[in-house]
Amino acid sequence: MAKSSESLKETRSVEGETRRQIMSVMLKDAPVSASTIAATLELTPTGIRRHIDALIEDGLAEVAPPRGSAHKGRGRPAKAFRLTDQGRAQFGHGYDELAFQALQTLKETGGEAAVRAFARKRAEELLAGVEKPETAGESAIEQIAEKLVEALSRHGHEATLSNAGHSVQICQHHCPISGVAAQFPELCEAEHEAIAALLGHHVQPLASIADGHDLCTTNIPITPIVNTHDHHPTERSGS
Repeated sequence: MAKSSESLKETRSVEGETRRQIMSVMLKDAPVSASTIAATLELTPTGIRRHIDALIEDGLAEVAPPRGSAHKGRGRPAKAFRLTDQGRAQFGHGYDELAFQALQTLKETGGEAAVRAFARKRAEELLAGVEKPETAGESAIEQIAEKLVEALSRHGHEATLSNAGHSVQICQHHCPISGVAAQFPELCEAEHEAIAALLGHHVQPLASIADGHDLCTTNIPITPIVNTHDHHPTERSGS
């Protein structure tokens, strides 16, 4: 007989709590064996191993060498487990708060200039290895845009490149510092300035995760559009 939807919800809730408790033990005592986790939580080793297998499959835990090199007794030592970086991240961290406090202190002691200097240095490191193209033209801009995407992705921004007619657009699907950037827009401004400097002309930020959008979009014009109105931009946004 099939379980009711309420029963299934309760089962998933219990399993989720059990898994959280297992991860908590790994966080505190790793490397730790399944039998030790079972004894700590007063659960069966078989059930614990099932949860551990699921955690490993999800990339949240991994097999780790046991503490110490010596092994007493016969047979192979029991497998020990620990959380991966992804697993540890499930417990949260205070990096955003720490970074915010550091920048706030920097602003109070050194002013806006100090914050902007820090932002420029970070942007330079973020795009390190990307060089100005030796030649001009549409192909050169697209090539450097591809290198910018690679550099951003290496730092966890999960960037992609798309064509938008008279421009190309760099889309960042994740921002590791969005919480801090919302308070200190100088970080985003410095990033755009660094990109513009590499390209040799301006770029157009269209959206930002820090401002509540789903992704950060930077528009890079590659074909100038003539406009008879002097007070309008001479290039198309591509948005």
